[in-house]
Amino acid sequence: MVEKDVVSWSSMVDGYCRNGRLGEARVLFDRMEEKNVVTWTAMNNGYVKMGCFEDRFGCIDAANNVFCMMKERYVVSWNSLIAGYAQAEEIEETYKLFKEVPDKDLVSWTTMIIGFSSRGMIGKSTKLFKMMQEKDDVAWTALISGFVNNGEYEEAIYWFIDMLQQVVRPNPLTLSRLLSASAGLATLNQGLQVHAHVVKMVMELDLSIQNSLISMYSKCGSVNDAYKTFQTIPSPNVVSFNSIITGFAQNGHGKVALNFFKKMHDECQEPNEITFLGVLSACTHMGMVEEGWKYFKSMRYLYKIESGPDHYACMVDLLERAAQHLSKLEPHNAAPYVILSNLYSVSRNMKDEEQVRIANKLKGMKKSPSCNWIMV
Repeated sequence: MVEKDVVSWSSMVDGYCRNGRLGEARVLFDRMEEKNVVTWTAMNNGYVKMGCFEDRFGCIDAANNVFCMMKERYVVSWNSLIAGYAQAEEIEETYKLFKEVPDKDLVSWTTMIIGFSSRGMIGKSTKLFKMMQEKDDVAWTALISGFVNNGEYEEAIYWFIDMLQQVVRPNPLTLSRLLSASAGLATLNQGLQVHAHVVKMVMELDLSIQNSLISMYSKCGSVNDAYKTFQTIPSPNVVSFNSIITGFAQNGHGKVALNFFKKMHDECQEPNEITFLGVLSACTHMGMVEEGWKYFKSMRYLYKIESGPDHYACMVDLLERAAQHLSKLEPHNAAPYVILSNLYSVSRNMKDEEQVRIANKLKGMKKSPSCNWIMV
């Protein structure tokens, strides 16, 4: 390219930003004598997006500095900065910026609604939504998702009905969130109605909806329908497998759940922390102690996944059930009581630990050295 104009420079800045190369983008940005809306927005967006994944406050402050340098501030630039502060959980600064936007568009309003609901301020989200003169399907979905994410499932359904009455066509995400609300309430009849709406709108092949259908049917106890839905997915993703594994595990079909985990492995789908919650849950329901430990240890050593509190809780539950089962088979053996005592100690449940020690003492049992369980 012989001569670089503002368009080509801006494209380079945007390209660097999209690839996370902010340092190089900023060098080009600072060298530009002329900048247009694309240039400013690209640099601003680059800092905002990087702030979501790395040094969020440093990058958000840098984005703010770029924004303050702008001679003319466009609504797209305002929206980018608002989104950045919202994702950085700086809700007061987010709302302050929102109020300063001279010509708010749908994105401005929707971003602020999402920001409030993500911080549990669903009342403020609703108030803001009611103030909007124009509402599209994205704004409606943002509000409904806010209710679902905050566990207010009935309210989500109420606002969905209102959305239909206002003759606003739901998008796939709207229906996916409604299915999540039905799953949260465990109301199969409600879920069936949403499924019927999905079919009516010819959205039954949308992957996000299919995954939500699997979860909904599973949580409502209809695992056969969950399985039928899974079978309609030509290329299941990790969410699809997580949904079906968790669904079968929670409904007491541990072996089927573990078979799906094997199928996931065979299809070269990389499991995540949610996958292993389903797998460990399956082992717990089946009392598979050795297998549970194998999967638990494989998280770090094979898949580089760090165990979280929920994974440890599953292991405590698995070992607790195993100990209780052993105590029923051999009521005069002290080993299960020792296991329970150690487990409760790990989970810092001192009250229950004391109850186990008392029960052990009352039975007049003594721990046998040959009954030690060593967990590595």
